[in-house]
Amino acid sequence: MATYTPAQLLEDFSIEMTGKDVPGLLEAAPLIPQGTRINVTFLGNEDLQMRLTASKAVLDGGFIPVPHISARRLTSQAQLEEFLGALQAQGTSTHVFSVGGDPSTPEGPYEDSHDVIKTGLLQQYGAQDISIAGYPEGHPDISDEKLWTAITGKHATLTEQGTPGTILTQFGFDEDPVVAWIEKVRAAGIPYEIRVGVPGPAGIKRLLSFAARFGVASSAGIAKKYGLSLTNLMGTAGPDKFIKRLAKKLDPAKHGVVKLHFYTFGGLTATSEWIRDFKEKL
Repeated sequence: MATYTPAQLLEDFSIEMTGKDVPGLLEAAPLIPQGTRINVTFLGNEDLQMRLTASKAVLDGGFIPVPHISARRLTSQAQLEEFLGALQAQGTSTHVFSVGGDPSTPEGPYEDSHDVIKTGLLQQYGAQDISIAGYPEGHPDISDEKLWTAITGKHATLTEQGTPGTILTQFGFDEDPVVAWIEKVRAAGIPYEIRVGVPGPAGIKRLLSFAARFGVASSAGIAKKYGLSLTNLMGTAGPDKFIKRLAKKLDPAKHGVVKLHFYTFGGLTATSEWIRDFKEKL
């Protein structure tokens, strides 16, 4: 089996920032390759202008902004169109990520991200590539059956609309469920580029808290995969072992185009420095 190399997986990686983190972007920008996709989150403690300012800063830095559209946070179709129109006006609507969002009860007419995609409004306002979410290790609040119905349904809708898609996965620490899930996606005839979520370097306690919050792994499981001691939670941990193991188990002919997406739990600069240093060691 011909496998990916870690360097190949790292080619054209994507990375994530919040709407508030423009200062972090400006600091990290010299470390990030031009043309990199940078996702801009849609959090409840940020407003429309913050998200727009961050997306424009990404574009102005020579990168590709991928603003998130959080379905359950949208209060109306008018608010969705206001955001999309403003993104289009500043040239940052070509790539978007349609997500469900954290609220358990929708704040407006959209129950989930598929509802937003089905409106066709994303493309009307200039979207040329629409990212959708994947959950290789499941979701704490959504059944596996519902998750699978969602991803196949969104693929079918985007195909009908003639719009390319990208799959962005939840972060994980164990390569085996990721590889098995990618195989299932390919067996279902979904050809999209898959960007596997990777936790950037962060404090061990912080990593464990995020893992617990999103239900992706137990502390013991993370400790085993990362070679950590649960009796000593000081210090930071990076995803080097995960990336190397994942690369060894992926066959481009079988698994298609697979890249990495970094969740910047330890900050944009720390993650960007880690990627640079990891590449230099390969």
